[in-house]
Amino acid sequence: MQREVSAIVTQAQFAQQYRQYLETNGILDSAYRLQKQPDGSVALPVLCSKLSQLHLLNLCDIVAPGSTCTFTQMKNPISSKKSSVKSCHQQLQEELFELVKLNGLLWNDQLTHDLPQVWKRHGDMIVLNEGAFQADIWKTLEPEVWMVVANALRVKRIAKAGRVSADGFRTPKVTLLLGDDAWVHHIDNGIRYTFDVTKCMFSSGNITEKLRISSLDCTGEVVVDLYAGIGYFTLPFLMHAGAAFVHACEWNPHAVAALVKNLELNKMSHRCRIHKSDNRQLLLRNLADRVNLGLIPSSEEGWPIACQLLREDRGGILYIHHNISLYAENRDAAFDRKNLDGGPCKEQQQNLTAMLPASCTERTKSDSDSTTPAFTYSFKKGAAEESILNSRWKGPDNRLKVKTNCGTPCEKRTFTHPEWQTWAESVALRIKNLLETLHKKPWRTNILHIEHVKSYAPHIDHVVLDLECRPCDENEYPVSPALFTQR
Repeated sequence: MQREVSAIVTQAQFAQQYRQYLETNGILDSAYRLQKQPDGSVALPVLCSKLSQLHLLNLCDIVAPGSTCTFTQMKNPISSKKSSVKSCHQQLQEELFELVKLNGLLWNDQLTHDLPQVWKRHGDMIVLNEGAFQADIWKTLEPEVWMVVANALRVKRIAKAGRVSADGFRTPKVTLLLGDDAWVHHIDNGIRYTFDVTKCMFSSGNITEKLRISSLDCTGEVVVDLYAGIGYFTLPFLMHAGAAFVHACEWNPHAVAALVKNLELNKMSHRCRIHKSDNRQLLLRNLADRVNLGLIPSSEEGWPIACQLLREDRGGILYIHHNISLYAENRDAAFDRKNLDGGPCKEQQQNLTAMLPASCTERTKSDSDSTTPAFTYSFKKGAAEESILNSRWKGPDNRLKVKTNCGTPCEKRTFTHPEWQTWAESVALRIKNLLETLHKKPWRTNILHIEHVKSYAPHIDHVVLDLECRPCDENEYPVSPALFTQR
């Protein structure tokens, strides 16, 4: 029995123009292919219900003046590739339906909703999300069900993710459902990674930040990656940003094992040293042009060591990761720029200062607070309580004209969310205080950029602050540097 579908026939030279128009307006029947006619013309299958008689009469003038078009019935149409190829989701549901039926069970809507809509693919393995396959029926069908899933999704191994462990290593709770080996291979921006999915995390959501790091020019520079993991940022700094050398700090032994392999895979071992311990015990200092603090929800515990690592003669740039809540009641006390010297924020600054080397904090207390260097205290009091946080004014192009910590003018961007700006300004001042306590001389900090990496529901933003930290020149000192050595 012959099948027929409605079609419009036009000259071959106008076929693509007709196809584009019909497709854009929802008239083209994508279930079938275009078909060449014996006279050289082309028939385009259409949805008759979407094409009115009036539309057909005016079609030639609308689409391609000078063309002709006629309405016909196309016999024995050929199915398009798009309609003949089932999606992974369709294939998965059909094969699981047959498995359930074969075992004498009934399929229901709950099972349909229980199927995964998204998953992570790492080579021949997929990692299902936590919410998939929750129904009890799937346990009764193991291990056949995982073999069916693997076949439908064209992989050999299957794992299922859980919540991240609160063990200090952020170990993922991932269960291997099919397969004997949990090590996978992944290529990201030309960089090869290998890791054990049950022991190490890999966040594909950070790709924009990895690309941004890759675009930096770090030629000839030394970088310290304080939370290296398997090399998410260590390798982009080395391979794309051109860093001369990277010190990678990581205390998770499973991540260290992966990092060693990844450096070897990408032939970067000779330009990287791995420090396998708690970075707060790191003995390095005065060597870094850039320090990456890629830990969320907060990298605050790494601020003192980051300050210690920056070069004393010219400073450098810190990349500070943080999760910011857009709900006022959930905001950290450190965001309160008006009360930096009081309450919880004061206590936090005291804790950070206590993490600096003891030799840097041995000085007699003056009238100023022990966590605030004499320079900072004098500057705030002597300048009618003005600081980098409140001496700004809005200039053209939505930029802020401010005085730096050393008193020199510069321009800063304003950002989409005031919460970002507030947090960044608080961090800039607190890092400045740490640097001045450490080095006993004035430093300035400058907010270069705030990068939005991704958002979590409800209303939590993962951002990265690019903070420039430089020692002040002598002619920039607003007060005598001798205040730093007063006893």
